[in-house]
Amino acid sequence: MAIQRDELFREVTLRACSSLDIAVAVKRIFEYLREHIPLDAIHLDIFDTQLSALRRIAYVAHGEDTTTEQIIPLTETVWEWGRALTKPMIVDARKASGPGKTIADLVKLAGNSDLVIPLRVENELIGVVALRAYGEEKYGPEHVELLSGVADPFALALANALSYREVLRYRDILLDDNRFLNRELLSRAGDDIIGGNTGLRNVMEMVRQVAPLNNTVLLIGETGTGKEVIASAIHFASHRKDAPFIKVNCGAIPESLIDSELFGHEKGAFTGALTAKRGRFERAAGGTIFLDEIGELPLQAQVRLLRVLQNREIERVGGERTLPLDIRVIAATHRNLESMIAENRFREDLWFRLNVFPIVVPPLRQRKEDVPALTRHFVAQKSLELGIATPPAIAPGALERLSNYHWPGNVRELENLVERELIRHGGGPLKFEATLPHKENTQSFPPVEEVRAGSLNLDEVVYRHIVRVLKIAKGKIHGPGGAGELLGVNPNTLRGRMDKLGVKYGRVKREF
Repeated sequence: MAIQRDELFREVTLRACSSLDIAVAVKRIFEYLREHIPLDAIHLDIFDTQLSALRRIAYVAHGEDTTTEQIIPLTETVWEWGRALTKPMIVDARKASGPGKTIADLVKLAGNSDLVIPLRVENELIGVVALRAYGEEKYGPEHVELLSGVADPFALALANALSYREVLRYRDILLDDNRFLNRELLSRAGDDIIGGNTGLRNVMEMVRQVAPLNNTVLLIGETGTGKEVIASAIHFASHRKDAPFIKVNCGAIPESLIDSELFGHEKGAFTGALTAKRGRFERAAGGTIFLDEIGELPLQAQVRLLRVLQNREIERVGGERTLPLDIRVIAATHRNLESMIAENRFREDLWFRLNVFPIVVPPLRQRKEDVPALTRHFVAQKSLELGIATPPAIAPGALERLSNYHWPGNVRELENLVERELIRHGGGPLKFEATLPHKENTQSFPPVEEVRAGSLNLDEVVYRHIVRVLKIAKGKIHGPGGAGELLGVNPNTLRGRMDKLGVKYGRVKREF
């Protein structure tokens, strides 16, 4: 063995510090050491305190490709034995016992020779480097003496690499947050909501009442009515307006991923979880999280959401730490959650937590006075998006035709219709003749029967008409053939009107 200890120290140090990529540095050290000592493989492991395991972050072997990271779980006894290592040692599978034998089995040492060098920084063990030679009794005391001096450069390289990884991780978090928030943050246009002084007047009054507070809000309304816009208005009118506003479509996340997406996960929590990840709730810290289509949450996620609402804290998937949360929750649904409770598809206790301050967002057919303003807004907005320099005018009579349409798709349908009209536009004013469904341009009603004298009070007429329709629907309010569909109103809106007029339904004695 011609090489001297000092020369070995210098050469290993140069290679250890030659790259911040620890795998590259270990490969260079391996190629050098292989020229002077028995060596067929080398691996660098760190002691991961969060996982209570050895985590292999670099592996080089003669004639083999570098492998990906591995995690080797350790029992408490082996963990403590490993953390107590202070100097290089030869591990012999035949002679090892206790924790040493367990380690030998875990790293498949049988028939080979290992020389293990503990790596410490300021007397704290951060990892080990293991040199392996194929065959038994390949290492002796002279190798231990020669290599005892390389622990410091190895430890330095490992510490630098881990610090560099941490810097990159925080950089990625910041870049991720920047991209995420650029996508998720809405414009602060709460005061400019179209219809805020007309069809949405009552809704906006409730927004002004609840925005300064921290309570949970439930938005109820058909698909496409603009519940997300109302949630944005609440957030940007609150003291949380400078913090994140995070949107989650509960129906768009696969059930297998929903816990990880909402609550985050720790590294190693499941196959493929190579790094820790913050969930949507953590991203919303200090701000507001908007849970759209809350009725689509699976029951398991509903249980975890209930804990968030009760305790304002979460646990990441695979984690043991409890993370406190300072957030506001706004939920939205187009479903009848009470019916889902009866069908055991939604938790009743979660419903009570969510239904603290419900706001019913009316469908567009109940606020047709907003159609002209919405149409002009979408014409201007979509023209800009499509690169149309001058938004075209709207032909006389077109707004009236749009106002007479029933709008089953609500504001979203109107937005899409305007975009289609602009795409098809060949010049001149927009007439909406080709894009508007002709069969439903107007809504026809059956002849109104003569109202007898003494029954001209509007509430009484509405009361009688609702009762009549309920008889036709056999008491059914929601779903196909229900009173809500027959009357052309949202079932939740109908319930509110029935409560106001005193029409009895449900478990109490009906009047039909």
